[in-house]
Amino acid sequence: MAIWHEKFSLEHVISLRNNNLNKHLCIEFTELGEDYIVARMPVEDFTRQSRGILHGGASCVLAEALGSIASNMCIDMRKQKAVGLEINANHVRPVSSGYVTGKTTVASLGRSVHVWNIDIKNDAGKMNCVSRLTTAIVNLKDDEIIRNSELLDSLLKT
Repeated sequence: MAIWHEKFSLEHVISLRNNNLNKHLCIEFTELGEDYIVARMPVEDFTRQSRGILHGGASCVLAEALGSIASNMCIDMRKQKAVGLEINANHVRPVSSGYVTGKTTVASLGRSVHVWNIDIKNDAGKMNCVSRLTTAIVNLKDDEIIRNSELLDSLLKT
């Protein structure tokens, strides 16, 4: 069952999230389903810690990128926004090369709080990190409503 507020495409997701930290960590959104999003991130020098394995913080960035965009896609972004409230991550297997791929699925969609599960796996499909993101749904201020409405309307025209 579709959970998204609008009829989004993968291209919409990419244009919404292809900025800032996601861009610096080369996070690529690769799949959009009716109730999930998939993205991947390379395990290279800029995502590794000093011991040569994927930095746990990089896994958290991937998890938050996935859960945050998913949460925002479930609400009317012309009137509200989803903001990170809490993230946790269990790093269960080290990864030293290749890519890690994360998939976010909903655990709970409330009016004011969303909870997302994000499983991150290595190229062999083995679990690397199990994460959970909680977002708060907040109303936009008047100036944000105008800006977000214009942005979303122009995005959905494409």
